[in-house]
Amino acid sequence: MSLLKLISKGILGVFLIGSLSLNTAMAKTLKIGVSVPSADHGWTAGLLWWAEKAAKDFKAKDKDLEFYVVAASSGSKQVGDVEDLMIKGIDALVILPHNPATLQKVIEEAYNNNIYTVVVDRELETPAQNVFIAGDNAGLGRVSGEWLAKEMNGKGKVVVIEGMSIPINKQRVDAFNDVIAKHKGIEILDSQPADWSTQKALAVMENYLQKHPKIDAVWCQDDDMLKGVMQAIKESGRTDIKTVLGGAGSQDILKMIQAGDPVVRATVTYPPSMVASGIGLAITGLKHENLGTMYHTSPSRVILAAELIDKSNVSDYIEEGAAY
Repeated sequence: MSLLKLISKGILGVFLIGSLSLNTAMAKTLKIGVSVPSADHGWTAGLLWWAEKAAKDFKAKDKDLEFYVVAASSGSKQVGDVEDLMIKGIDALVILPHNPATLQKVIEEAYNNNIYTVVVDRELETPAQNVFIAGDNAGLGRVSGEWLAKEMNGKGKVVVIEGMSIPINKQRVDAFNDVIAKHKGIEILDSQPADWSTQKALAVMENYLQKHPKIDAVWCQDDDMLKGVMQAIKESGRTDIKTVLGGAGSQDILKMIQAGDPVVRATVTYPPSMVASGIGLAITGLKHENLGTMYHTSPSRVILAAELIDKSNVSDYIEEGAAY
């Protein structure tokens, strides 16, 4: 059939219009809002750094992606940020809730309005997301307990500095205690919270040092707190403490491990880069693409393994320029 006849029958016109519509749809800019708490300590500073890095990296690979990365100093401020993001017409929301209870309603609103929603780290009481991604809190406690028990040769006295009195802290501490309970030669002398704060951990450790004349090891489950612990030990002049174990994988602590610090020889991962992976999951879900070599798109739940970092593998985890 001639070109003229195709046009006269409207066939080519339909084809051209259809192709144009398809190309327009394929070229649609996907808007992704990322909301995290403000950098009030090392780990949340790392969150913001990784969120901004991931947005930049993904944008460099795909010009049809647009990102809005915002940080909030409170739960109420974060509610306002999410509302603003929805007004901007976001297609996906990646959020680490400042306070899950405060953010529950607005996250539900986003999810119910077909905004692809990825919740990071802090789980909602009533799930309202396409994907939840977090570190393995029980795994962090278990791996920490196993490594510490081995380093102590199954005997000695240990003190514990906990995080905030919230469920994820309990998961860590319970798993750690379960492991240590299997080693009858290890005694836990004390276990108190320091809210994942360097200064509070310093104060708690000073109290421990005054209260307990002999301490072999300290587990403080967080590298921010580890800095306070180490300061207290240094100022006290005590030499009995042979091992201090934190967690999460702060770049400062990784470099101590790499340099062969005699007391800080390991940490366990709980990476702030999980927010970057959350952004990747949102993009995969929005595009209905397979995840890596899987036969499926984004899973509904991702729990990142708690991995031991020591001198043998520390170089694999160092990210130059990272905030945490």
